[in-house]
Amino acid sequence: MEKVMVFLVYVDTAELCLANIFLICYRFCKRHRIKSNSNVPCVPKDLLMMSELVLPQFIFSLIQHLREGYNEPALDLPSEKDLHKILQVLEPHVSFLEDLTKMGGAMRSVLTQVLTSQQFYKDLSSGVGENTCAKKSHEKYLIALKGSGLAFPEDKIACGMQEQGAGTSTLSVQGLTGATATSGQGDSSDEEDQDGSQGVGKRKRVKLSSTTKDQSIMDVLKHKCFLEELLFWTIKYEFPQKMVTFLLNMLPDQDYKIAFTKTFVQHYAFIMKTLKKSHESDTMSNRIVHISVQLFSNEELARQVTEECQLLDIMVTVLLYMMESCLIKSELQDEENSLHVVVNCGEALLKNNTYWPLVSDFINILSHQSVAKKFLEDHGLLVTWMNFVSFFQGMNLNKRELNEHVEFESQTYYAAFAAELEACAQPMWGLLSHCKVRETQEYTRNVVRYCLEALQDWFDAINFVDEPAPNQVTFHLPLHRYFAMFLSKAVKCQELDLDTILPDQEMLMKLMIHPLQIQASLSEIHSNMWVRNGLQIKGQAMTYVQSHFCNSMIDPDIYLLQVCASRLDPDYFISSVFERFKVVDLLTMASQHQNTVLDSEHERSMLEGALTFLVLLLSLRLHLGMTDDEILRAEMVAQLCMNDRTHSSLLDLIPENPNPKSGIIPGSLSFESVLSAVADFKAPVFEPGGSMQQGMYTPKAQVWDKEFDPVMVILRTVYRRDVQSAMDRYTAFLKQSGKFPGNPWPPYKKRTPLHPSYRGLIKLLHCKTLHIVLFTLLYKILMDHQNLSEHVLCMVLYLIELGLENSPEQESDEEESAGRQERCHDSWFPGSNLVSNMRHFINYVRVRVPETAPEVKREPPASTSSDGLASSQSSRRKSLQRENSGTAQVFSLVAERRKKFQEIINRNTSEANQVVRPKTSMKWSAPGATPQLTTAILEVKESILSLLIKLHHKLSGKQNSYYPPWLDDVDVLIHPEIPRYSHGDGMTAVERILLKAAVQSRLNKRIIEEICRKVTPPVPPKKISSAEKKTLDKEERRQKARERQQKLLAEFASRQKSFMETAMDVESPDADIAMEVATSEQHISEAIYDCVICGQSGPSTEDRPTGLVVLLQASSVLGQCRNSTEPKRLPTTEEEQIYPWDTCAALHDVRLTTLQRYFKDSSCLQAVSIGWEGGVYVQTCGHTLHIDCHKSYMESLRNDQVLQGFSVDKGEFTCPLCRQFANSVLPCYPGNNMERSVWQSHSNKCMQDLVQEVEDLQEQLGTFPVSISSETNLSKEMESVMKDIKSTTQKKYTDYSKTPGSPDNDFLFMYSVARTNLELELVHRGGNLCSGGASTAGKRSCLNQLFHVLAMHMRLYSIDSAYNPWRKLTQPSQDKNSELVSEELPEVPVLYRDVSSLLLIQILTMPQPLHRGYIQWRKILGSIAGSCD
Repeated sequence: MEKVMVFLVYVDTAELCLANIFLICYRFCKRHRIKSNSNVPCVPKDLLMMSELVLPQFIFSLIQHLREGYNEPALDLPSEKDLHKILQVLEPHVSFLEDLTKMGGAMRSVLTQVLTSQQFYKDLSSGVGENTCAKKSHEKYLIALKGSGLAFPEDKIACGMQEQGAGTSTLSVQGLTGATATSGQGDSSDEEDQDGSQGVGKRKRVKLSSTTKDQSIMDVLKHKCFLEELLFWTIKYEFPQKMVTFLLNMLPDQDYKIAFTKTFVQHYAFIMKTLKKSHESDTMSNRIVHISVQLFSNEELARQVTEECQLLDIMVTVLLYMMESCLIKSELQDEENSLHVVVNCGEALLKNNTYWPLVSDFINILSHQSVAKKFLEDHGLLVTWMNFVSFFQGMNLNKRELNEHVEFESQTYYAAFAAELEACAQPMWGLLSHCKVRETQEYTRNVVRYCLEALQDWFDAINFVDEPAPNQVTFHLPLHRYFAMFLSKAVKCQELDLDTILPDQEMLMKLMIHPLQIQASLSEIHSNMWVRNGLQIKGQAMTYVQSHFCNSMIDPDIYLLQVCASRLDPDYFISSVFERFKVVDLLTMASQHQNTVLDSEHERSMLEGALTFLVLLLSLRLHLGMTDDEILRAEMVAQLCMNDRTHSSLLDLIPENPNPKSGIIPGSLSFESVLSAVADFKAPVFEPGGSMQQGMYTPKAQVWDKEFDPVMVILRTVYRRDVQSAMDRYTAFLKQSGKFPGNPWPPYKKRTPLHPSYRGLIKLLHCKTLHIVLFTLLYKILMDHQNLSEHVLCMVLYLIELGLENSPEQESDEEESAGRQERCHDSWFPGSNLVSNMRHFINYVRVRVPETAPEVKREPPASTSSDGLASSQSSRRKSLQRENSGTAQVFSLVAERRKKFQEIINRNTSEANQVVRPKTSMKWSAPGATPQLTTAILEVKESILSLLIKLHHKLSGKQNSYYPPWLDDVDVLIHPEIPRYSHGDGMTAVERILLKAAVQSRLNKRIIEEICRKVTPPVPPKKISSAEKKTLDKEERRQKARERQQKLLAEFASRQKSFMETAMDVESPDADIAMEVATSEQHISEAIYDCVICGQSGPSTEDRPTGLVVLLQASSVLGQCRNSTEPKRLPTTEEEQIYPWDTCAALHDVRLTTLQRYFKDSSCLQAVSIGWEGGVYVQTCGHTLHIDCHKSYMESLRNDQVLQGFSVDKGEFTCPLCRQFANSVLPCYPGNNMERSVWQSHSNKCMQDLVQEVEDLQEQLGTFPVSISSETNLSKEMESVMKDIKSTTQKKYTDYSKTPGSPDNDFLFMYSVARTNLELELVHRGGNLCSGGASTAGKRSCLNQLFHVLAMHMRLYSIDSAYNPWRKLTQPSQDKNSELVSEELPEVPVLYRDVSSLLLIQILTMPQPLHRGYIQWRKILGSIAGSCD
């Protein structure tokens, strides 16, 4: 008998969390296999006769029990409990069947015969007769069958009447508003009613493909054997484990396996419907996959059921029906008239990944080449699949919040990214793996064809013409990415001509818009323009480029934009980029401009984003010529340059690609060999604390020297700080190796040659529009307009160098002549070649500026062209001055070209009866928003070469800094790749560019020399060696550094002297006036706080206060201080105590008890401080947030079902930014405190007036700007935090009065809290509040905010003038007389009182913050103390 071993191998994947189970059958050896065919004896029939007679009745009895135990959920019966009871009753029956399967192949053959026999099933099912119980169970069975199909009655009629040919859509849109038509099937109607409540405007219904041969598969199920009904009840009972085990144990029987697979496919739609309704979808999903993977992993079996049971049609259609239940109307582009529907990412179907078993099965069968071939050849299936993918096109739309912060941050983007990756991208990679050779060209053509048809339908459905809707972005464009990746595969592996499968120009213009909008939105998000949308929008931006998603998202988008750029007009593409990034108005040479679509604070970062995107677009070669091994090496180098990595983290950070690739899946070059070539391993080391640091891989020196690519680092960084980390490590390497001592710029890395199909991409570097932008930005940087950043200059120089590296071999005279013919009054450059345009001088530029700009006063010269224009231009100039356009002159030519280009496209693509569609964009100009501008003539007289030379002078800080190196060494023109130009700063980059420009053109070389001679006196250069030149440069730099240092030191010394004179001479009236002026200037500016929840910055106000995140803790640390330095010892006898009597807490306890024995109780509670035991310590992490944001945050924590390590009901939470534990928020006092105006200069007042002024201020409680009675949000929060402070410690530590509940207790407690925090602050600062100790960096102080809260509450208590401590200090003689008359216990004498407590009482009963002018208190107290003595 054949022995079979089944191995279940579970392979976890990072994103799908699937379990792949492979069935591997082995016989013991070849001898046994040979003999097994003929010499295996048959089992005697008599031995199996009993089984053949009993098993049909036994299995039918099992089915009867399953029928009787089932109740429809619609009947409101406790069906789930009943199901579990029935399963428990039937467990012995199923266990018996499971034991039979272990008896060998003979018994499994009998079971197979019984389970698959139609005659057995027919005989037993028809023999119900007059049995009432059997009839009832049969009726339940028929009721359960009603909801087993997918097709609705109207669908059946439509399917019978319509026939669809290949290449036509398999989806029809039915205009059903609200709930769809109900059917006679109970669960189906419920499902449709639920869907109708979502308000879907248009519902897409699925029609079967024309290739489907058996329409009854999607109808109500009809069972013909025990196996079919047994699987049906297994599904109804949600795959009980015992039943699943029995069904799987039968798989070694080949006949059973084929029959079971066909039955499984027959019930596939029913499985989907049951899975959607299940309350335990995770458990059910795992058990479905345990079965399906064993069935579909066998290629021969998968091919057989594909041919006989239409498996592909079933799977695609089931997926369509599954997603149809959660469709909503798309709001992308045209919200009102859109006909497109997308999946609702908030539905449980997507949030819980309920769809993944079905998608997993689809990916599994597509891994078989024979099955994938049938899919790619079937045009109807491709159309159906593209319609399915279109459900995810534009999902999870983000709309930018412009006014208020979003109330609730949706987390649906998790489901959206997972859905696109699993349901769209993974099947795409599976199909791509079968399109590797030229023979599969037709497959790629089919996919591209139907993908373009789906894209055109999508554009029509959303009413898209040529401009995206403003303030909208979706990161999900799977149709674009299908199109892009199959294009890449066609060129890279199948040697297809790219032009034969690309659409026309108009379609390419549409295809580029939405991927380009994503790139612009990334810059907007990083520029904090989407801050009101919350942190979730940043999460989407980071997920879009994260390693698990980038291969399926940002990389295809960049590649598609590269393809579009290589085929479209370069001027059109460049101008579109700057329009999408909203920086067109910034690209003017005028000193002032007005941007109608972008705030000035965002202009710089958006310009950086636009230039960085162009660098990425023109530099990346991931799909344009790099091999898989080169890609793996570049990815690994980029990750290692950011940080040292462990082996596991590096494996995780390398972008995943389901295609065979080095290291991840065995390929041509292993992961380990690449890693050993680019990195060195640092062995684990022990840290001083005893913990061991993991072993890390760090880049080799040659990698930093030759392979560090900042462009690749920018592409792969999830956090912007990683780019700076890479540059810091690069800087450290250059300094350690002695290659460059300063702060280097990102190095320029030579690019891999482009594939010939993409040579058109180089046209972007050689178009007038880009040259105009580069010239304008160089000019603005040189003139310090708008304070452009160093990053902008770096990207500008990078683009120029890219253009020189990829320039035509020789300059074209024809191009220049053509340029002269088309030149008009606003033409800038004669041609499109960067090499020649670099030397072209521009004398005057006409700009549009505000009327207040300095350029308006300049009289226009006679000519505005570098070559001179006709005098008739004066009339043109007058007409231009009358124009009312906000667009800078730099783009006027581009606008005309775009208009002409669009006209050509519309004319070529329009038919005889087709009307050109009007342009619908109103994004860049709003009615009444155009600023009042006037035309001015700006004198420039510069070229790109001259600007670069002057820029070198500016960067070096000295005139005539650039000297052409070829004048000393002609060899540099022959071998321009000099190592000294490889690493350096901005001056090195300029020198490298000028050298390349001179190498490529003799005219450029001559003009560079002429420019240098004009700037430098024509003195023949002195012949000096390179070593001497370096020495002179170093000495000159050192001298200038010394001069700057001396100048700064002198300035600092002057300021220090002035400050000391002002601070120390308190008796000087002039000094007091200076101090008052200084303090008044400080008070004008308000403190600005950043909310870590909403991200907005602003001052704290009474209506919307800001608070510090704080942790309130009861502390008894101060009470353990002792005067004795003798160490503590554990007690060994009964007389000894572990807590000695001389602790600080014990001494203060004795002191308060003694005072209360001899003096008045209320006076005693003002003479000491408490808090030595059970005091409240307030500490903060330093982060601030709005109080209302904090309340929303706490509400979200209460609703969060995730297990937390703190109690939200008690006010506990973690800081949203740093995750430190906290339990309260301390309000920040508004910065514009009007009470400060009360304080006047008092230097000329006498002592009595000052004493009276302090007393009056203490009594004016109503003047405090915030009080409980005012009922502002700030006062409410101050009252709330005071309650939190009181509830932090135990009541016994707050009630020391002889009269319980006395207000004196609260008064004592509040100033004691200030004392406790001051004492602990002293501990942290090393005993000095002024200088601070070593630990101050790790601890942030909140004393300022705490004192405000305590002062507000202390000033609410009225202190009788007779017992006011201030009067006790200032009028001691009157106090003595009053004490003689009184018969009660006396007041505590002043000299018996705690001095620190007295000072805190005075401070906290005065208006906050305490004015610096009252520093004379020290003299007052000193004089009073002297009089008391």
